[in-house]
Amino acid sequence: MVAELEKISYDDSGGFRAEFISGPSGFWHFHPEYELILNIKRNGTRIVGDSVELFDKYDFVLIGGNIPHCWNYYRKDGEIPEQHGIMLHFKLESMGEALLSQHELYCVKQLLMESERGIAFSTADAQKAEPYLVNMVNSKGIDKIISFFNLLKILCSSEKRTSLCSENYKHSFDERGNKKMSVVYNYIRENFFKPISLEKISRIAHMSPFAFSRYFKKNCGAGFIEYLNRVRMNKACYLLRETDYAINEIATECGFSSISNFNKQFRKIESLSPREYRVQFK
Repeated sequence: MVAELEKISYDDSGGFRAEFISGPSGFWHFHPEYELILNIKRNGTRIVGDSVELFDKYDFVLIGGNIPHCWNYYRKDGEIPEQHGIMLHFKLESMGEALLSQHELYCVKQLLMESERGIAFSTADAQKAEPYLVNMVNSKGIDKIISFFNLLKILCSSEKRTSLCSENYKHSFDERGNKKMSVVYNYIRENFFKPISLEKISRIAHMSPFAFSRYFKKNCGAGFIEYLNRVRMNKACYLLRETDYAINEIATECGFSSISNFNKQFRKIESLSPREYRVQFK
């Protein structure tokens, strides 16, 4: 899928924009800036390139430029709390190639290269980084830069960081965006609990089923049905962890046609049954 380009504005004409997150997100987009995002209070599904994963409190991720991404927050009471996360955008040129080429910043250069697949950091890293991100929101000038370099120190010294996108994932910079595929992605996100056939989603994309299947696989790294099942499975995992709904109710709510198909797909993706998964969190 090709995402829409988001223009990042810098009100103080600086190269580092830090702000609290208060909205529901869910917008599938990309931008040339690096993005560091800390989730503080909510959980949901995080989609970065071809990575689709559950996230929880203190999820902490660095994303390289032009990688499409979005966060879908689950709502317990129909509400999403104010300031439930912090987001930092920064430009590569804000640091400058001359500075990054210095031996002392070799680890930073390696970190930015790794971020081309997206990087997830540990909860401990997130908790150490939180005060510096808050300070970046509330400060300007050299204080803001000092906090930024303290963040880089935490990221570079992290021993438990993991890549998000697969090694084969490729993304392309398309400044025009592609509203057709953005509509397709949003349709899947908003209707995954309903039956969605290849023929139906192909019509939404105004493509033949064969052409759509090839295009989707090329850009997403997964087939349409595989991707749809991953989105459904992430919601099912959340419901198994956070609610007492019966397993057959969860299967229906997540769009699976039968309990047997749900159990089969769940075991295929999670390598255990829904009941065994739930027991882990009780």
